[in-house]
Amino acid sequence: MKEEKNMALVPAKFRFTTKEKTLMVVIMVLMVIGIIVTWINCAKIMKSNAEYELAYQQYQEALIKEQEELERKRQEKLPKLTEAGIENMNHIYSSDTKRAFLTFDDGPSSNTNQILDILNERGIKATFFVLGSNVEKNPEVVKRMYDEGHFIANHGYSHVYETIYQSPQAVLDEYNKCNQVVRDAIGEQEYNSHLFRFPGGLVGGKYADIKNQANDLLLQNNIVHVDWNALNGDSETTNPTIEYEMQRIQETVGDKQSVVILMHDAQAKKVTVEALPGIIDYLKGQGYEFKNFYEIIK
Repeated sequence: MKEEKNMALVPAKFRFTTKEKTLMVVIMVLMVIGIIVTWINCAKIMKSNAEYELAYQQYQEALIKEQEELERKRQEKLPKLTEAGIENMNHIYSSDTKRAFLTFDDGPSSNTNQILDILNERGIKATFFVLGSNVEKNPEVVKRMYDEGHFIANHGYSHVYETIYQSPQAVLDEYNKCNQVVRDAIGEQEYNSHLFRFPGGLVGGKYADIKNQANDLLLQNNIVHVDWNALNGDSETTNPTIEYEMQRIQETVGDKQSVVILMHDAQAKKVTVEALPGIIDYLKGQGYEFKNFYEIIK
């Protein structure tokens, strides 16, 4: 009775039937469910976004690490002449252990690829004193040298004595010209070997004074030179044989601890390719460990 009396006091427009009340409850329940579903979906989206952001962050970090590793490897292949490197060069012919530097002048040529094949099979890294004029003819060979971890040193551009030894500045100009074509061939504009071998060697000859002055100028430009203290004799005679080259290696290596071995990979030096496996075997048999100038110029 009391409830009916109270309902009588409610204006007619605010009175709801049981059906209407049920509908309102259903609507409210559906609204609550909708809110819950929306919240769940939002939570899933937020979680998904968080996972995406985490994955993206991890990807970015991995990319940075990969780029850092690539840069580290790139820098390792860019010679840097430090005081330690200069000191190493000053003592290149002395060592507490037996070591051998295989060096090849006057290339690259078609012979160079065969030499690289032999070195690759034996796991040996060598040093190539390239001529700029031949680098221009065989850039892909120089790129292969570089990619396979060999040291690309500088032998000037022309190998024409009257040109290169006009003056000390002419020697430096030939070095720079060769260095630029090497950079172009390997696709690395920061490359500088800092290492020069005078055509004909530094010591003696009609251009001795020019060479000595040029050596001082090179050093002022952070460039050192190296000659050799052993050789295979492939430039001593027109038609050397394998036996001749082996004999000259044995004679000139002798009992030295540290040997820088002069050989040539120019087009005419086919016998050097043929003799190289025997030369390597001989040096190994004598207890030498093979090095290249990446371990010296650093």
